[in-house]
Amino acid sequence: MDKLNEGIKYMQEQEYEKAAKLFNDSIEENPNDPLGYINFGNLLLHINELEKAERFFLKAIELDDQAGTAFYGLGNVYFEKSLFEKAQEQFQKAIQLGLEEADVFLMVGLSLQNLDHQKLALPYFQRATELNPEDEVALFQYGLSLAETNQIDLAQQTFFQVLKINPKHSDAHYNLGVSYLYKEDVNLAMDHFNKALDIQPEHMLAQHAKAKIEEINQHSNGE
Repeated sequence: MDKLNEGIKYMQEQEYEKAAKLFNDSIEENPNDPLGYINFGNLLLHINELEKAERFFLKAIELDDQAGTAFYGLGNVYFEKSLFEKAQEQFQKAIQLGLEEADVFLMVGLSLQNLDHQKLALPYFQRATELNPEDEVALFQYGLSLAETNQIDLAQQTFFQVLKINPKHSDAHYNLGVSYLYKEDVNLAMDHFNKALDIQPEHMLAQHAKAKIEEINQHSNGE
């Protein structure tokens, strides 16, 4: 096993110091190979050393401006710094360079969502779910994006898909509740708010929604 692969293995096992030594050795032995810098950048990103990670990804790009994974890593650095516009640019560049993975499409969608561009985010979340249909994070975000753009039926189908993967996803239940309120089906809405609260009793939004419905019911019953 070469040093980079061994370092990745240690990183997955959370043996960060051993991984760092192997990545460093690899860079010293192959200073013009961008992969060493990308892997070290990923490690630094993982332990939240954002400034150092940025330098390693920029060095990788300097060595190979076609390295999609370096742009993806740099995008993650900017995303963690809440620089969503810069993050989006890097993720888009990674896609243009042929990085066709669910995560990069998810991250473009999340960047656009944070910039309040729901309609623009939607196709990226959709593509992420096509590439990885079992990714509950991408599915949930896709559902939110559909709901935000008033595609309520599709949003509901997507939240139900999330619950198939993770039956204890309280936010999926909460958003199903909201979608049923939108359709004026108060009983089904209440059912999902209760399920959200069964899973997560301190779910503030579900608590608030349930209290509102109970308050309206009391008024309509003349209490």
